[in-house]
Amino acid sequence: MNQIFEPGRIVKGKVTGIKKYGIFVSFENEYTGMIHISEISENFVKNINDYARLGEFIPCKILEIQSEEKKVKLTIKNLDYMLRRENHYNESFEILKHQLPIWMNEKLEEINNNIT
Repeated sequence: MNQIFEPGRIVKGKVTGIKKYGIFVSFENEYTGMIHISEISENFVKNINDYARLGEFIPCKILEIQSEEKKVKLTIKNLDYMLRRENHYNESFEILKHQLPIWMNEKLEEINNNIT
């Protein structure tokens, strides 16, 4: 996926680090960025881990670009939080949807083996 990088554009990146002061994000085009804690929410941010998880792909808005360094300053302020989390939850439930029948069969086999 070749994303166009320009200020104001919303792009999707992978969370590669979380520190007390911000979230680090990488993109497929070798760009990296940081979402400073002040750019996470209009409200007080007590725990950054409430907004992102390592390995998660999140949409973020480009504020500034440093082309030579391939770095971008990002924000997730005013982006719909549920929209950003939606894909993460859908992926999690898909895993459960596929695993549940397997777990049920394993348990039934265990029960049957204990009965005989």
